[in-house]
Amino acid sequence: MTSIHYQQFPATTTDREGRMVQHQPHTGRTPEDPGFSLVEVLVVMLIVGVLVAIAIPVYLHQQAKANDASTKADVSHLAAEVATYFVDGRGTPTLDFASVPGKVVLTDGATYSVDVNLTNGTARPASGAFANLGNETNWCVSLTDPDGSVKDFKYTARTGLGTGTC
Repeated sequence: MTSIHYQQFPATTTDREGRMVQHQPHTGRTPEDPGFSLVEVLVVMLIVGVLVAIAIPVYLHQQAKANDASTKADVSHLAAEVATYFVDGRGTPTLDFASVPGKVVLTDGATYSVDVNLTNGTARPASGAFANLGNETNWCVSLTDPDGSVKDFKYTARTGLGTGTC
């Protein structure tokens, strides 16, 4: 029976040109060692950290844009109700924002009342007067969402939808 002789590392051999080459032991993973090295884990954590650092501001900006879109929709809906009220020739309405959370109540104080629902209750009346209801050709309503990027939107009888307050 022949015996197998294992060579101790570092072993030396010669390459094709006759130069001495020193062999190093195999340091890679074996099937018995399927785990990750510390360096690999740190690299993955670094990559995930960079991706999160990029994604969070983008996500927050998208949220602010969504809040702006809902405020625009709310002020446009409120303006449509005000315009309809004036077209019906009912005089000058009043807007009540405080009595019902998440709603603006458009009323003449007697027989006419319309509730305008605000998206998720996020929009609030703009700072100061949020409505200037002069007459059918000169009125303005505005809403503010402090979580939006633009924050203030107004709708006037003369210019339509825009940014700012009345």
